[in-house]
Amino acid sequence: MTGSATIETLLEIMVRLRDPQHGCPWDQQQDFRTIAPYTLEEAYEVVDAIDREDMDDLQDELGDLLFQVVYHAQMASEAGRFDFSHVLNGICDKMVRRHPHVFAGETVADAEAQTRAWERHKEAERSQDPGSALEGVPLALPALTRACKLQKKAARVGFDWPDSRGPAAKVEEELRELRSEITANRDQGALAEEAGDLLFAVVNLVRHAGIDPETALHQANRKFARRFQRVEARCREAGHSVSGADLETLDGYWEQVKREE
Repeated sequence: MTGSATIETLLEIMVRLRDPQHGCPWDQQQDFRTIAPYTLEEAYEVVDAIDREDMDDLQDELGDLLFQVVYHAQMASEAGRFDFSHVLNGICDKMVRRHPHVFAGETVADAEAQTRAWERHKEAERSQDPGSALEGVPLALPALTRACKLQKKAARVGFDWPDSRGPAAKVEEELRELRSEITANRDQGALAEEAGDLLFAVVNLVRHAGIDPETALHQANRKFARRFQRVEARCREAGHSVSGADLETLDGYWEQVKREE
């Protein structure tokens, strides 16, 4: 099959996997909710391959993600709701509709102007079914991403600071409140609420700086893991484990690793 497969090939494989009599027992038992975590996982693995600049792995992960789309479409088809052709037609129609500068002769000055035009098209589509300005932000998104999207939605209707000074002051305010709760030895529920407020405020400040908070934290996680693993290596070279070293020693190794980078 190598080199000759088409989307129809994949669709047929999915049909056979879900066949009630001759399919795979595991695939037969799945539904939208049980498959959803795998869909998220495959999307993250695509991002991970991109971060690692591993094109061979990216090719493989994109196939896995495509299979997730086919999987959901097949289950919807079995339920009589829609099938893969509806998914395909829907996205094609949407892309043409939202890119009139490409398909309908309109002009835009630059990428920034196109972003504004894209949002206007989305707003026009949503105006046909008015609701909350915050609609369309999935609950299943990572919390940092969802916070940023909620803030952007609110900002489009004017609920936002004019510049970064407001968010910066809010971060300081929320940090003071969290410190106060910690000092007062409040219960975990109160601390969690204040911690959430602080994180939400930090997302707002980062957003005003034009930085995607999920990407920024992802990079910070990678940096921390890389540096900590080098600290572990220093400990092994010195003949002891991380848990066997005092904080002063570990901090010294950490600073060495930072300087070397």
